[in-house]
Amino acid sequence: MSIHHRRLSVLLVVSALACGGGSAAAPLHGAPAGAATPIDLPAAIRLALEQPRLRAAGHEAAAFDAAVDQAGRYPNPTLEYLREGEQAGARTTTIQINQPIELGGKRRARMALAEGEAALARSDLAALRQEVRAEVVAAFHGALVARERQELATQLAALAERSVDVAARQVAAGKVPPIDATRARLAALEARTELNAAGAELALARTRLGALLGRPGDSLELAAQPDAPLPRLAPLPVLLARAAEAAPVRRARAALAAQDGQVQVERAARIPDVTLSVGSQRADEIGRRQAVLGLSVPLPLFDRNSGRLGAALRRTDKAREELAAAETATVAALTAAHVRFQAASREAALLREEAIPDARASHALTLKGFEHGKFALLDVLDAQRTLAQVQARQWNALLAAWQAYADIERLAGAATDNAQTNQTDD
Repeated sequence: MSIHHRRLSVLLVVSALACGGGSAAAPLHGAPAGAATPIDLPAAIRLALEQPRLRAAGHEAAAFDAAVDQAGRYPNPTLEYLREGEQAGARTTTIQINQPIELGGKRRARMALAEGEAALARSDLAALRQEVRAEVVAAFHGALVARERQELATQLAALAERSVDVAARQVAAGKVPPIDATRARLAALEARTELNAAGAELALARTRLGALLGRPGDSLELAAQPDAPLPRLAPLPVLLARAAEAAPVRRARAALAAQDGQVQVERAARIPDVTLSVGSQRADEIGRRQAVLGLSVPLPLFDRNSGRLGAALRRTDKAREELAAAETATVAALTAAHVRFQAASREAALLREEAIPDARASHALTLKGFEHGKFALLDVLDAQRTLAQVQARQWNALLAAWQAYADIERLAGAATDNAQTNQTDD
């Protein structure tokens, strides 16, 4: 078979495999297979809030709402049939209805407990929503920073290859010793290693974000730019004023209310219920029917529910202490996150506006001077390393700022100033 025919056969086989593979994996939302889906932060948050994790919490909250309706129901009556005697003419037949009557406010206490548990479930759902929002904010910007690190590593790898070429020409011209060419090649190898590591980091960051959104990580194309201005954070006193309504505090407050409802239930259980019986009895011996009226009351001689009431009271004390602890921890966490955001945003601005332009200019001048024999290769490599460090430090500072912002979102909801539109509102 000729070379031309062999190539044609290979192309046909590859085309057939491509067609078969395309039918096996359906593209997302009608997009071509392998095409990335552009997504911004608000869209990412909307997708995350639609995932099974949130839907499951919503079903749990709905279940507690249904339990509130059930808690208000009155106890059902019972129908009782009783026959005494076996011989005809000597039997007594009784039919009666027994209706339990709750005393001591049991129904009211039961409804209060159910409403408290429903409020706790809603607080859990709200806290989970804020937690998911914060996770998406951190993961989204983590993926953005990882993408920029990969681009930075690509640029540095290209600069390292250029240094290898320059060093090779200088060695060939006899201007520098051969060891400089070796150093340049080692620096290029290190740059390629950093590029591979940056690619792996980007893949992991996209996977983490995709897990939150319910999408494959390699199908996500981030539409935003990491160098976009950071949101203007609300002043610390404003954030601390929101601490009373922070998600952990609301959850602890709801837990305390639910436990108070449990105390009411246990206290009401100390009061015995009565059962009212109304019916009719027929005695064959006298041949007539008689009315039956009865009342039964448990005697609380041995069990007055003191143990359960005491346990409920102690758990109420525990819930009250947990509320105080949540308030203290929230204030401390908000203060720390605010400090971290301010410090990281200032560092990122300083690096972007001053350090990076200076490092870039220094590297360009050093490389040009090396070409003309004014600088040694070590100076070029040092300038290249400095440029990489300051750029990487800028992305680290930006990521730290967004992580602090996400922590504030998780604790206190909207973290931005009222005068500015919150970027992460869905």
